[in-house]
Amino acid sequence: MNLPNWLTVGRILFTPLLVWLPLQPDPGYRFAAFVLFVLVAVTDYYDGMLARTRGLVTDLGKMLDPLADKLLLVGSFVPMFYLMAPASDLLLRTLSRYIAPRPVMAHLPFVISFGDSTWTLPFPWWVAFIVLGRELAMTVMRQMAARRGVVIAAIGPAKLKTIFQLIWIGAAFFWFFVATVDAADTRDRFGWDFLTVFAGVVGAFSMIASVTLTVYSMAVYLLRFGHVFTTKAR
Repeated sequence: MNLPNWLTVGRILFTPLLVWLPLQPDPGYRFAAFVLFVLVAVTDYYDGMLARTRGLVTDLGKMLDPLADKLLLVGSFVPMFYLMAPASDLLLRTLSRYIAPRPVMAHLPFVISFGDSTWTLPFPWWVAFIVLGRELAMTVMRQMAARRGVVIAAIGPAKLKTIFQLIWIGAAFFWFFVATVDAADTRDRFGWDFLTVFAGVVGAFSMIASVTLTVYSMAVYLLRFGHVFTTKAR
C-alpha cells in the first residue's frame, strides 16, 4: 500500500459520510458535505497524478481507483435524488413505500433566476439512469475490449463530462447548504442572495452539460469501439 492507494481507500471510506451529511436538515452538516466532497474530488485528481509522476502505479490501485469513482458517483446521487427529485417521480414514490416519505420542505431542486423569471430543475430518475447506466456500460465495454487486446482510452468528451459531473455534484451539495439557510432566513441580503442564485445557475447548467456529454461520449465510444461486441476474445 503506497500513498496514492491510501488516498483512494480514504475516498471509499468517506463515501458513506457524503451520503449521510446532505440528508441532515441542518445547514452546518450540508456545508460539511460540500467541503468533504471538494476534498474527495481533489484527492481523486491528486492520487492519480502522484501515482503516474512518481511511478507508483500498482495493480491494486488500478482496481481500487475505478471502484472509488463509481462508489462516489452512486453515493453522491443518493442524497441528490432524494432532495431534488420531483414529488411525482415514480422511483421516489416507490421508495417512499419502504422508507420515510420525504418532507415537503426537503424538496430542493436547482432554482435558476434571471431578472423576474425563475425556473426549477429537478433530478428525475431517468437522469440518474442515463449517467449510471453509461458508467456500467463503459465498465463492461472496457473489460470486453481488454479480453480482445483492445485498450479503450478516455476521449476528450468523456474527460470534459467528468469535469462537468464534478461541478454538478459540488454545486448540488453547495446548493443544499445555501437553500437551507435561505429557507430559514428570508431577509434581503445581497451577498447571500447572489450565492444562492449563483449555485442554482451553475448547478443547473453543469447538470445539463454533464448529461449531454454523457450521452455524446457514449455514442462516440460505441462508434469507435462497437466492434468489441462482435469479435471473439483471444
